[in-house]
Amino acid sequence: MAIEFKLPDVGEGVAEGEIVQWLVSEGDFVEEHQSVVEVMTDKATVEIPAPASGTITGLYARPGDTVPVGQVLFTLTPGGAARAAPSPAPVPPPSPVPPPAPVDAPAPAAAPAPAPAPAPAPAAAPAPAAASTPLPRRAPSKVLAVPSARRVARELGIDLSRVSGSGRGGVVRRADVEAFHSSGGAAGLAGTAAPAPSPAPAPAPAPAPAPVDAPAPVPAPRQTRVPFRGVRRKIAAAMTRSTSSAVHFTVVEEVDVTDFVELRERAKAIGAESGVKITYTPFIMKATALALGRFPMLNGRLDEEAQEIVRCHYVDLGIATDTQDGLIVPVIRAVETKGVMELARELGELAERTRSGKVRPEELRGSTFSITNAGSIGGILATPIINHPDIAILGVHRIVKRPGVVETPRGERFEARSYMNFSCSVDHRLADGADAARFLAYLRQLLESPGLLAL
Repeated sequence: MAIEFKLPDVGEGVAEGEIVQWLVSEGDFVEEHQSVVEVMTDKATVEIPAPASGTITGLYARPGDTVPVGQVLFTLTPGGAARAAPSPAPVPPPSPVPPPAPVDAPAPAAAPAPAPAPAPAPAAAPAPAAASTPLPRRAPSKVLAVPSARRVARELGIDLSRVSGSGRGGVVRRADVEAFHSSGGAAGLAGTAAPAPSPAPAPAPAPAPAPVDAPAPVPAPRQTRVPFRGVRRKIAAAMTRSTSSAVHFTVVEEVDVTDFVELRERAKAIGAESGVKITYTPFIMKATALALGRFPMLNGRLDEEAQEIVRCHYVDLGIATDTQDGLIVPVIRAVETKGVMELARELGELAERTRSGKVRPEELRGSTFSITNAGSIGGILATPIINHPDIAILGVHRIVKRPGVVETPRGERFEARSYMNFSCSVDHRLADGADAARFLAYLRQLLESPGLLAL
C-alpha cells in the first residue's frame, strides 16, 4: 500500500514551504532516510527524507511551487529492492564431442592390425575466467549529499558517485567535493584505457581535399534566464514586506576608529593562540548591545496582530551573512551577556554553518536588532533595509585612512587616522530620529575609546 507523504511542519510557525529541487525521479527506488526533496522555509533549505525504503510512485509539486504544510508531496510504495543493471549471461561450457559411431566391416581372413584411433576433434576454446570478463558498470545508486555539495559538483562537473562522503552515514559534504577536485578528480565515470593499436602501414597519398569554409562562430547568448525561486525569492518577499510596511529613515555617524583598529590587532594575535578568528564584528556587536541597553526603544519589534510595540530587555542580534545563495540573517542570542572572545567564536561557527547550508530554521528567527557589515567588501555608506519585524538595523562600512585633526595638550595637529561610517536605519513609526542619533553618538563614544567596552 502506497504511503502519502505530506509536507511536515519543519519549524515552529512555518505554514508553507517552497520546492527547491527534487533529488529523485518518479520510479526511483529509495532507501529509508534517503533525501527525496529540498524544501525552502524562512530562508533555510531542509532536505526531506524518505519515511521507508521503497519506490517513488508519484511527485506532486514542481520546483518553485509553494506548498502548504499538510499537502501531499510524494507517494512511496514500501518494499522491493533497488534495480541493478542486469548481469551478463553466463558463458556455457563447451559441449563434449561425441565418439564416432561404430562401422560394420567384413571379417578379415587374417588378424588385422589394430586400426589407428580417430584423431580427436579440436576442443572448443575455454571460456575466459570470470575475473577477466568485463562486466557492465552497475548503475550508481542515489548519492546522499548536502545541497551545497550538489551545487559545487554541478559547477565543477564532478560525478558525486565518485566522491567519498565524510558526513554522518556517508553523506557527501561540500568540503569532500572540493577536496576531490583539488586532488585532480575529473568529471564522469572513469573508463578503461584501450590498448594502443599497432602502427598500420602508411597509406598511399590521397589527393588534397578541396578547401572548405570554416563554420561561422556561434554568437554568445545575449541573455541568461534564471528561475526566480529559492533564497532569492524569499529575500525579495522579505525586502518588499519591510519597505512596504516600515517607514524607513537613516542616520549616519563617522567614527574615528584608530584606537579600535590597534586594539583589534592585539586581540587578533591573542585569538589566534586559541584558534579563534577575531574580526571587527564581535567588538561592534558588544558595543551595539551596550548602546541598546541605554536606548531600548530601538531594541524590539512590532506585534502587528496585537498592535503592541515589544521592547526587549535582552539583545538577540541578527548578523547578515553573505552566502552563495544570497543574504541570510542568523541570530546570536543574549549578546549582552557575552564577551568579545566568546562572540567571535560563536560568530565564526554560526557563519560557517550558514554558508554550508547547515543553519537550523530556529536560528533564523527572533532577532531584536540586526547588523549588516559589508566593510570587508567595500563601500563607505549605505542605507540598509530593516530586517522585518525589527525596529532598526545598523550598517557597518569600510575603514578609510586620511589626515585628521588630533587635540593634544600643546594644541592641535594633523596625523593619519582611520575612519569608519555607521548608518542606522529605523522604522519611524516606532522610534524617532533623535533616538537613532543618540544611539549612534553613544556607539561612537564606545568605539573611539574601546576600553569602555569593558564596562
